[in-house]
Order: sequence, then C-alpha cells, then structure tokens
Amino acid sequence: MQKSWFDAFSRFLVPIAGKLNNNRYLKVLRDAFMLAFPLTIFGSIAVVLANLPFLDRVMSEGALNTFRSALNIAPQATMGIMSIFVVFGIGYYLSKSYEIEAIFGGAIALVSFLLLTPFFLQSEGQEVVQNVIPLDRLGAKGMFLGMIVAFTAGEMYRWAVQRDFTIKMPAGVPPAVSRSFSALIPTLMTLSVFLIINIVVTQLFKTNMHDVVYHAIQAPLVGLGSGIVPTLIAVFVTQILWFFGLHGQIIINSVMDPIWNTLSLENLNAYMDKGEVPHVISKQFIEIYTVGMGGTGMTLAVVVAMLLFMKSKQLKQVGKLAIGPGIFNVNEPVIFGLPIVMNPLILFPWIVAPMVVTLVTYLAMSTGIVPPPTGVAVPWTVPILINGIMATNSIAGGLLQLVNFTIVLAIWFPFLKFIDRMNLQKEREEGKGESTQNAS
Repeated sequence: MQKSWFDAFSRFLVPIAGKLNNNRYLKVLRDAFMLAFPLTIFGSIAVVLANLPFLDRVMSEGALNTFRSALNIAPQATMGIMSIFVVFGIGYYLSKSYEIEAIFGGAIALVSFLLLTPFFLQSEGQEVVQNVIPLDRLGAKGMFLGMIVAFTAGEMYRWAVQRDFTIKMPAGVPPAVSRSFSALIPTLMTLSVFLIINIVVTQLFKTNMHDVVYHAIQAPLVGLGSGIVPTLIAVFVTQILWFFGLHGQIIINSVMDPIWNTLSLENLNAYMDKGEVPHVISKQFIEIYTVGMGGTGMTLAVVVAMLLFMKSKQLKQVGKLAIGPGIFNVNEPVIFGLPIVMNPLILFPWIVAPMVVTLVTYLAMSTGIVPPPTGVAVPWTVPILINGIMATNSIAGGLLQLVNFTIVLAIWFPFLKFIDRMNLQKEREEGKGESTQNAS
C-alpha cells in the first residue's frame, strides 16, 4: 500500500519536475541571475563594511559619513543596477541555448530594455530633469519589465537569424566584421519593434512601459511572494522534490527567484536610504534560514545528532563524512548517505522541520524580535551563525539560527533514534552471523 502510494506520487510529480528543470526559459533565467551573483557579492561586502554596528563608537560622525559615502558607489554600481545584468544575461544565455551569436543577443536585449526606459527624472513638485535614468528603473523596479523584454527580444532576434534575415559577407572579411553585419538586420528589426512600442505608450497613452508592468504585474506578484503562505508552499515543494531525488532548489528557485530577488533589492534600497527593511520574505530569508543551516532541509542539526547521540556504526559514519561539508552548507553526503531520498522513515521530519523553522523565523522577524535580512547578498557557503549575523547586520540574526537549529534537532531526534535502533539490531544480527561462521 505504501509502495503503491509512493509510486503513484512519483509518477505524478517526477515528470512535472523534470519538465520544469529542463525548461529552456527557467534555465536561462537561473543562469542570468548567477551572472549577477559575483557582482552583487562585491556590492554586499561594501554594504556590510559601511554598516558594521560598532563603527559609530570608533569613528566620529563626520568620518563615518565620509567612510560610508566613499563605499556607497559599490552597491549602486552592482545591486543598484542589477536589472541590467539580468537583462543582458537573459539575452546572452537564451541566444546561446539556440546556438546563435550570444553576445549580440545580450546586447540587443539590453538596448531593447533601455528603449522602454524613461530618460528623465521627476520628483513630486519639481520640474523634469532630462537625459538621466532613474536608478530604480535599473534595479528592483525595472526587474520584471527587464525579464519580459529580454526574453521577447531574444526570441525575436533568434527568429530573424534562424530565418536567415542576415547579410552574408565574403570569405575574406574578418570574423568580427562578418558577425556584425550578420546581426545587422535582426538587430534593426528587433529594436524597431521596441521603439514603436515606446512611441505608442509614451505618446498615445502618456505613460511608460516601466510603470505599466510594475503596477499590472510586478507589484501584485511581489506582494503575493512576500507572504508566508506562498513561502511555506515553496519550501514544502522543495522538500518533496528532494525526497524524490530531484534538485528542489534549482526547480523552485527558477520560478521564485525573480520575486525573491526583487524583494531583496527593495530591502537593500530601503535599508541604505532609511535604515529600515520593508519585507521579511526575501532571497536572503530563504537562503540563510533554510539552506544556510547545513544545506537543504537544515541538516546540520541532523548530522550533529548522528555524531553525538546515535550509536549505530552506519549513522556515526555518515555523521563523520557529512559534518565537514555540512558546516559549509553542502549536504549531499547526508541526503544520499542516511539516505533521505526515497526513505519513508524520515519523510515527516524532512518536510515538517523546514516548514516549522520558516514559520518561526517569519514570526520572529515580523514581530520585530529579530531584524529581517537587509538585502545584502551572503555566499551560501558561509557557515551558520556567521551568515545570520551578516544577513541581518545583527547578532540576533545568528542567535535565531541557533534556536532554529534546536527546533530541527528536536523534530528529527525521535526518528533518528528509531533508525538508530533498527541499525543496531541489524548490526548485532550480522555480528552474531559472523561469529557463527567463524566458530564453524
């Protein structure tokens, strides 16, 4: 009965997860965000340095303001214009997936996005300043428009190239020149479409595509994604996918990253401007308080329990192998060594522990007991406690992880103990069998 239930659920879930994991657009989106990752880490380091909690005690107010002003360009030049990197990355990787000239795909996507971007700034009660781009249009506020435009422009460029709307140059022409002429007509066709769209929207409707997409699509989706219920659903599906041997993070993050990253950028902008964080849920909330506690499922507590409290040789050995990688949030040794994949004995703690911890973390942050993550990007390999402090710029962020660690340990302990007793019984029987053979 149990096996038939697993088989039926597996037949339903695995094909869906496989299609999502192999979807061209989700893979391109994931790669585009990873293109921006090292740049955002650089900006995040500058934000952490500028906001260390003890600086006001060792520096005068004037020196502190000068120090922060000097470092402020780093987050503005990286995280502040993250949409540019994502847009270029989408155009590049989408074109690369079609095996056409990728660098032109990235450039066309970026220019298409800029064609729909207003080159003026107007504050309330002030006159319009021309020939400037508001920074928020290149950051969080322009993220969804950028993704839509990049995919559309990339597909248009691909369509024109694959239908051979290109200029062929003689064989003796240098390759760089030949590629430029080959991309000329697809570029003209694609950019003309976006120029016409901008003319219609700005001249006929007296608005811009940034505001249209932001109010119609981005704001509602971000508002939905910032809630605890969708977050718990995402955590639940991630754990289920891993249980069946599928990489839950890659699949779910491909869908949710646009929302979570947008929330992170909004948090960072608000934190730098006002010292306040508007959203509890963000990319860092997910990474630091789930994956950042030993890997998917927060299994560092599981590894510690195996090392300290279990007696069977199997669990002790798995704990020894998994503790080193687990400290740096790599938990494949415990996922496949315990094992967790397709093991019905641990299905309950594997799913319930992350959801309980996610809920506890949300309540602690939404009630003000612990500050939410500031939007600073922290590498996922940074160990527990340190990453919590870095993400929230507060010792309370690290202490909350220790509370969560204890919760995971308490939920897992009875199940590990049951498995441990089974293993001990099996080891005793095997030991008796070997003794009998030796005696004979």
